[in-house]
Amino acid sequence: MTTVRTQFRHSRESGNPANKGAREALRAYWIPAFAGMTMFWCAFGIPLAAQDTMPPAPYAYRQLADPALEAKARALMETLRCLKCQSQSIADSDAPMAGDMRSQVRIRIAAGEEPEAIRDWLRERYGDYVSYRPQVGAATWPLFAGPLVLLLVAGAAMWRRFERRR
Repeated sequence: MTTVRTQFRHSRESGNPANKGAREALRAYWIPAFAGMTMFWCAFGIPLAAQDTMPPAPYAYRQLADPALEAKARALMETLRCLKCQSQSIADSDAPMAGDMRSQVRIRIAAGEEPEAIRDWLRERYGDYVSYRPQVGAATWPLFAGPLVLLLVAGAAMWRRFERRR
């Protein structure tokens, strides 16, 4: 009695056409799948792994020597949002991106830049979301005007309702 293994070996050696289709299907499925997994790893896995191995920025965890400049930098960092944590300021966050932002703030403060110029630079680079104190602009005016308009509409509706009762 022959086993399945020996039958497969004999059919492979003899060039069985039924076995040839299985090999072609295997090649048609596994080779593209392996290539896809390799490309995915190269595109996403390696950069993500490399990001955590980067050393922290020079002033991420080190304060400025001048206490007045450090106080200026600290006050600015308290008003900037960590883009990774989204609920913490960059002064409180331990995220690597927040460390890079703290370092940039300290370097620019030490170079003599004003805090508002640094805030504008960060806002230009990362968008309005980076600041806890957004400015009124073309994109943000509905956020400021919306509550006022709703309050006026509610006040007008209440005034009309009370006028009808009289």
